Amino acid sequence: MIKKRNGKWVVLSEHTGRSFGSYGTKTEAKKRLKQVEFFKHLKSIPKSKMKKKAYKKRAS
Repeated sequence: MIKKRNGKWVVLSEHTGRSFGSYGTKTEAKKRLKQVEFFKHLKSIPKSKMKKKAYKKRAS
């Protein structure tokens, strides 16, 4: 989730409230939120269903 705090846009975990960074614009915060969501879902994909190239990136 994205909230405005002290004039900055902050990306927060919906479950824990952990901050994933603060940004000057809402657009930057949305970009970071997309990154967080991407990697969250990447972890849930079984290795057998991943393409070899993606698996190598994940493993390193």
